[in-house]
Amino acid sequence: MKKLVEKNKRRAKRKLRIRGRLSGTADRPRLSVFKSNKHISAQVINDIDGVTIVSASSYEKDAKIAHNVEGATALGELIGKRLLEKKISNVVFDRNGFLYHGLVKAVADGARKAGIEF
Repeated sequence: MKKLVEKNKRRAKRKLRIRGRLSGTADRPRLSVFKSNKHISAQVINDIDGVTIVSASSYEKDAKIAHNVEGATALGELIGKRLLEKKISNVVFDRNGFLYHGLVKAVADGARKAGIEF
C-alpha cells in the first residue's frame, strides 16, 4: 500500500510541473488524457473560460473502446473527429503526469491520425 501512495505522490508532482507550463486557450485548447486500471478518457479543455469543449472515454456505451493500445488509438481518433466537427485542429497535449508511452502515446497517435496537430 505504501508503494501505491508514493507512486501517486510522484504522479501528482509531475502533473503540477506539467500544468505549470501548459494552458489551453480558445485557439489552442488542452487535450488532457487520464487512465485508470480499467478505463481511459480524454477531454479537450479551454482553461481561460474553464469549459470542456469535447470529451470521449471508454465509459461511453456506444464507444466500444477497450483498455488496450488499439482501444486508446480508437479513443484518440474519436476525440480527433469530434474536435474537427468543432473546427479545432490545434491542441496542446497534456499527459496528466503519466509517462508518454503505451496508452497515452496511443491516444496521441490516434488524434494525430484523425488530423489534429500538437
